[in-house]
Amino acid sequence: MLTLFAAYAPLLLLIFLMVKPNSMASSKALPLCACIAYSLVLLLGQQSATLINANVISGLLLALTPLVIIAGAIFLFKSMDVTGALDILKRALNSVSSNPVAQLMIVGWAFAFLIEGASGFGTPAAIAAPVLCGLGFAPLRVAVFCLVLNTIPVTFGAMGTPVWFGLSLLSLPETTLMASAKYAAIINTIVAPVIVFIALRLVLPSWQQIIRNSVFVVLATCACTLPYLALSFFSVEFPSLLGGFIGLLLSLLLAWFGVGLTGQDAEKDATAASSEERPAPSVGELLKATFPLWGTILLLVLTRLPDLGLKGLLQASEPNISVSLGALGQLTVSASLVVTLDGILDTATQWRHSVLYVPSILPFIVIAVVSVYSYGVSTFRERMSVICVQTASRMKSPFFALLGALVFVNMMMLGGETSSVSLIGQHLAALAGDNWSFFAPVLGALGSFFSGSATISNLTFSGIQYTIATELGLPIAVTMALQNVGAAMGNMVCINNIVAVTAILGLQHQDGNILKRTAVVLLLYAVLAGTMGAVLATALR
Repeated sequence: MLTLFAAYAPLLLLIFLMVKPNSMASSKALPLCACIAYSLVLLLGQQSATLINANVISGLLLALTPLVIIAGAIFLFKSMDVTGALDILKRALNSVSSNPVAQLMIVGWAFAFLIEGASGFGTPAAIAAPVLCGLGFAPLRVAVFCLVLNTIPVTFGAMGTPVWFGLSLLSLPETTLMASAKYAAIINTIVAPVIVFIALRLVLPSWQQIIRNSVFVVLATCACTLPYLALSFFSVEFPSLLGGFIGLLLSLLLAWFGVGLTGQDAEKDATAASSEERPAPSVGELLKATFPLWGTILLLVLTRLPDLGLKGLLQASEPNISVSLGALGQLTVSASLVVTLDGILDTATQWRHSVLYVPSILPFIVIAVVSVYSYGVSTFRERMSVICVQTASRMKSPFFALLGALVFVNMMMLGGETSSVSLIGQHLAALAGDNWSFFAPVLGALGSFFSGSATISNLTFSGIQYTIATELGLPIAVTMALQNVGAAMGNMVCINNIVAVTAILGLQHQDGNILKRTAVVLLLYAVLAGTMGAVLATALR
């Protein structure tokens, strides 16, 4: 009982600190809870102090990944701001439709859906949120909106990684793996309209405005999810990528012809309203202004498709330089700039960072630099200086939060089957008993809450889900589908993602407020997904 209490304590404290009245900023709450988790792991003595400290070092180094992604995303959008590209994009979207519902669905739903299928890593919210703020939507509401909608495509994520790699440790038969993907897509497709309508209400002032445009909302939602569902019967790599691409094209066409839209809404922000009076940009202006967006997507796709060879090249880890850091470990750097630290504190703990594959330098910074250069050589240095200063100032807030978050995660996941995360999962399973299908998504969401990754959630909890399903006689494919759906929906409450989007939008001390709002949506999502999972499990038994 003491061990179970120790497993829950840091998590419950973190939630309390972040959602209580006058909540504590994540930059303070996360390091504090990381220290408490570290102390409890040391006191319980189930792992050696050396291994625990090695995981602290690993956690601090792992924070580099979300930090460089955030910095790259901020850098990209600051470049669009200082060059005036955001203003041109605003005018272009207003020329397609000045209806705020249409703009939210195009950018925050379909465009983000496509980005998730190409990249993952939390980039959809990082890319979509600043564009929506530039269109005149309130930053806090935009943050919640983007987090809530960056869930459904995450089931397949970047080229199907959460499925084919996330469930790889189970060595499931191909038919079972494909069936689990299909069931996950069915559940998400049915839930999607509900989640989309709720997300719109979180950013718009009234239900009336949404209901007036409900036909468009349903059509734009299905434009992504129906291709996504159809593709899930044949492949796990392309449902989100192609579903998002098809959905984006159809959503733009629907908005252009005003299908299901009521026209301009009076509630539109004054800034956006004034931009409607200006002429639409020319094709050349639009291509140049949107280069940071389509250039980013193009580079992401080129570097993520295995058949093109660039993905393997950027992830090649054969050491080119090797340096001993003594007890700290062996540092190696490959020709592709894959940095690895092996044998941290003479343990099996390892850290790896793919400098060119993690979406930061490629594509964000490279695309941003090219874009700024295209607006004039004479102003290039001055603009780059402004962008760098503004990016650095935005990075102060998430720095300590993410250092604390990754150490916290490592402490909670240390120990395999005896880790705090596993103990919590096993306890929840024991409480649910024969009703496990209703609760399976919650376990998947818990994994994403801790790790910030649907793939890691699947790697961590798929074994527990498999064991529970076997013991209770539940269909394996349905249980794995619920794990995958839960891991995806957990993205909306993941601390890493919340810290990232608040940093990109420049929101101060709003992490707890956002967590409270997204947690409510998560609970509804879990109820709907769990209910459908229970129905599927009963039907297939």
